[in-house]
Amino acid sequence: MKDIHVIIEGMRNGNMDVRIEGIKLYKNSFQCKDGVKVMMAKLQGEKVLLAVGEGQLCNDLQGQEENGYKICPLIHENRRTLNKYFDFTVPRAFGQEMATMGFGDRLGLASPGHIKTIKGKEIRPVLAQQSIRELNLTGRTYQDVLDAASFAVFQEGYQDGFGADGDHLKTPEDIKMALDLGFTMITLDCSEKIDNTISQLSIREIQQKYELLPSALRKQYEAYYLNKEFQLMGDTLYFDRETLMKNVLIYEKAIDFMISIYNTYIMKAGRQIDFEISIDETETPTTPEAHYFVAREIYSKDVSITSMAPRFCGEFQKAIDYIGDLAQFEREFKVHKEIADTFGYKVSIHSGSDKFSVYPIIEQYTKGRFHVKTAGTNWLEAMRVMAKVNPSLYRRMHQYALDHFQEAKAYYHVTTDIQRITPLENVTDEDLPTYMDENNARQLIHITYGILLQAVNKNGEYLFKDEFFKTLEIYEEEYDKALITHIGKHIALLGK
Repeated sequence: MKDIHVIIEGMRNGNMDVRIEGIKLYKNSFQCKDGVKVMMAKLQGEKVLLAVGEGQLCNDLQGQEENGYKICPLIHENRRTLNKYFDFTVPRAFGQEMATMGFGDRLGLASPGHIKTIKGKEIRPVLAQQSIRELNLTGRTYQDVLDAASFAVFQEGYQDGFGADGDHLKTPEDIKMALDLGFTMITLDCSEKIDNTISQLSIREIQQKYELLPSALRKQYEAYYLNKEFQLMGDTLYFDRETLMKNVLIYEKAIDFMISIYNTYIMKAGRQIDFEISIDETETPTTPEAHYFVAREIYSKDVSITSMAPRFCGEFQKAIDYIGDLAQFEREFKVHKEIADTFGYKVSIHSGSDKFSVYPIIEQYTKGRFHVKTAGTNWLEAMRVMAKVNPSLYRRMHQYALDHFQEAKAYYHVTTDIQRITPLENVTDEDLPTYMDENNARQLIHITYGILLQAVNKNGEYLFKDEFFKTLEIYEEEYDKALITHIGKHIALLGK
C-alpha cells in the first residue's frame, strides 16, 4: 500500500489530519510510549494497529514489518501487549459506590458506540459482559469478548476505566476460567441452588421439610430471626415462623454456594473483584424478607459483595419496557434499596433490555449508586442499521427468525404474538427499520440472534453471519450513531 507511507510519516510528525482515500484513521487511538507511536487504522476494510519507532513496544507487537514501522492485526497476543503498556486497556473493578452499566456486546462491534455514549458521564461501562449461554449462541469465547472490549477502549482513547463481567456464571469451572482470563466482575447465578418448589407447598409440607434439617441449624436460625423485627432506614421486616421456614428452605443451598465461591475464588483472586449475587432467575419475586435473609446470612460469614440482583415484581421481558404496576415496583424497590444500603452494596437490576419506565425510580432511590444490565438492544440496533443499509439481508433474516421462532422461545420467557407482526410483504424498504419500534417484532429479532448468527446452508456456509458482519464493518459510523441515540436514552433516564 503506497499511501500508507504518508500515514506513517504523519504519525512520526504527530500529524493526525492526514486523509487518504480507502484508509480510515482512529485519531483518538494515537498513543506514544517510550519512543513508539501506535494508532489504530482501517486498511482495506480491516482494523489494524500501526506502530512506528524503535522500542520494546514495537518489538512486542506481532505483525508485518515494513521500513521502520509495523502493521499489526487485532489478535489476542497484540491485545495482551496493549494491556502491558497501556493500563487503560485493562479491565478493572469499580466497587460498591460507582454507578455502573453492563452493555453485553454480543457482536464485538458495539463497544466503540457505547464508549462514545458514556464518555464524560458519571457512570462506568462494563463493556465485556457475556453469559455462557450467549457465548454458545454466538460462537464466541470469553477471550474474544475481552479482546474486543480492550481494542475498542484503545480505539476510542477511553481512559476512565471499564469492567469485564463473567455474567450469570453457575459453575466453579466457569468462574475460574473467567478470573484466569482477567475478568474483573463475577455475576454468580444461584438459580440452580434456589428451591423454587417450596413456594408451591402447603404450610404443613413446609413444616415437614423444615423439620428434616439438623436441629442445631434450625435453632441457630430461630434464635436470630424467629418473631424478630429488623429496622431498615424507613421500613421494618418481620420473620414469623412460616416466613423463616420458607426462606431457609428456598435459599439455604444457594447461600452455601455463595459463601463457597467467595472463599474459594473471589478472596483468592489476588486483586479486586466486583462480586455480584444474582437471585433474580426465579419464578416468584424476591420478598424483602428473602433479600434481607440472604444478605444477612452471607455477611455473617464475612462475605462482602459489590451488588445483588433480586427478582423484582412485574416482568422484565427481553427487548421491551417493564410490564407491571409501577407504583408497586416503586414501593418494593425502595425497600430493596434500603436492604442493600444496610449492608453496603449496590442494587443490581437485571433482565429485560429497555427498562425505560422504571429508570426514573431507580435513579430517585439509588441516587446514582446502582448496577444496571442491558444487552440485547445492541443487537437490535445493529438490525435496525441492517434494515436501513442492507434491506435484502434484513428481509431474509426476519423471515428466518419467523420460521424458527418456536425454537428460540426455548431460551427465553416472552409473550410475543408473531401474528401481530406486519407481514414483510406489506412493509416497504423505507419502513423496515420501524420493525424495531414494535414490541412483537423486537422480541422476535431479539431472541433469535443466536439462531440467525449460527444458521448455515447444506454446505456448512453461514446464511447471514458473514454478510451481516461485513455490512456492520462498512457502516460502523451508522451503528455508532444508532447506539448513541438508543443507549443515550438509557443513560439520560438514569440521571447520568
